[in-house]
Amino acid sequence: MSDLTPQSDAPTPTTDKITQAARETIYLCNFRVSVDGEWLCLRELNDISLTPDPEPAHEDPKDPIAIERLNLMNMAKLSIKGLIESALNLGRTLDSDYAPLQQFFVVMEHCLKHGLKTKKTFLGQNKSFWGPLELVEKLTPEAGEITASVKDLPGLKTPIGRGRAWLRLALMQKKLSDYMKTLINRKDLLSEFYEANALMMEEEGAVIAGLLVGLNVIDANLCMKGEDLDSQVGVIDFSMYLKDGGPTSKSTEGDGQITAILDQKNYVEELNRHLSASVNNLQAKVDALEKSNTKLTEELAVANNRIITLQEDVERVKEESSQLLESTCKVSKSDGSANGQVLGEARKQIKEETRLRLDVEKELDVQIGMKQEMEISMKMLEKDVCEKQNALLALRQQLDDLRIFNQELSHKLQTSDGAMKQKNEIINRLDETANQMAGTIKQLELSEKDMVKQARSLNTAAEKLLQKPH
Repeated sequence: MSDLTPQSDAPTPTTDKITQAARETIYLCNFRVSVDGEWLCLRELNDISLTPDPEPAHEDPKDPIAIERLNLMNMAKLSIKGLIESALNLGRTLDSDYAPLQQFFVVMEHCLKHGLKTKKTFLGQNKSFWGPLELVEKLTPEAGEITASVKDLPGLKTPIGRGRAWLRLALMQKKLSDYMKTLINRKDLLSEFYEANALMMEEEGAVIAGLLVGLNVIDANLCMKGEDLDSQVGVIDFSMYLKDGGPTSKSTEGDGQITAILDQKNYVEELNRHLSASVNNLQAKVDALEKSNTKLTEELAVANNRIITLQEDVERVKEESSQLLESTCKVSKSDGSANGQVLGEARKQIKEETRLRLDVEKELDVQIGMKQEMEISMKMLEKDVCEKQNALLALRQQLDDLRIFNQELSHKLQTSDGAMKQKNEIINRLDETANQMAGTIKQLELSEKDMVKQARSLNTAAEKLLQKPH
């Protein structure tokens, strides 16, 4: 890091700005990133100087800001290409734990952070790419839903966390390329947030926005409620893109089949767990509905009893009123000159009985209305319970099918393991045979040497015999 720090006694504002940018992306300034086919090539640049050119008339061909833009553009190419290929090979919806998807968001975050202007606030200096992303809502009304969803997320407390959530929602909406193109086309608005030589202000930003169109072919389902987007550390993992030149980097076809089977098995197990959780939730809801159904049935029985009692009271009051009227009529006929006070009391009693009767009838109407509402609620609950039970049966059927499929995958995995073991045994036997043949060759070579020695000794003895005088 000390090699890239300018050795100037009196640093100028331009020097401080370049030094700060270099410290923020130090791992990108040390290397030149280029695309060699499908792989990443890192070439170290030891001769980069962060000291500005004393002659402003000539542009430095090794400008670190330009190198950063090129590096980020190449990293974006690799990240997007790797994400699309791996997602298509995987053949299912991506989630938040998928490593190439995480690296793509890290690279996009670095692209959006490049060349941001530092804003001073009460808490210090703030440098976040959430400000430019908020402009998309003004330029494209469709982005208003994403911005509102980000602001409603309860776990986000910082602007950088909101920016990360916005990128994820735009990717799930398959509108990330459109939003980035709309934002890059308005450089007059971006100049408020970015320096003139930032990636978003140069042609590299337009290239990256065009590359993002390819991401519309993948499907992602990202859950951000339990994810801590505020405190994540965005570091690019170059090891995912480095090419291993050794001969052992090629995987065999059998290993690929086993990996595919394991991926399918893990996916089926995960789906099985989700379905089991759904079945448990639906069972709990059905139990709660049955309890509420039982409670409503009891309340309905109590209401029916109450209605019957009130009807009996009404009948009794009617009988008493009729008896009282009859007695009053008899008294008036038999004794026309009877005391008016008794008649007044009888009338008061009749009025009181009539009032009680009206009250009882009102209460009876209320109870009848409650009974009708309870009957409607009971019918709706029974219908809901039937639908839940049908859904529960369907989920159980799916769960059984998944268990059968899981067993088939396990059987295939065991078969593949058995085939691999047989191949390994054959390889070991061939190795043993090769070792035995090598030992046999060595023995034959030794015996050949012995035979050569014997032949030489025989030749020597024959020559001596021939040289002796007859």
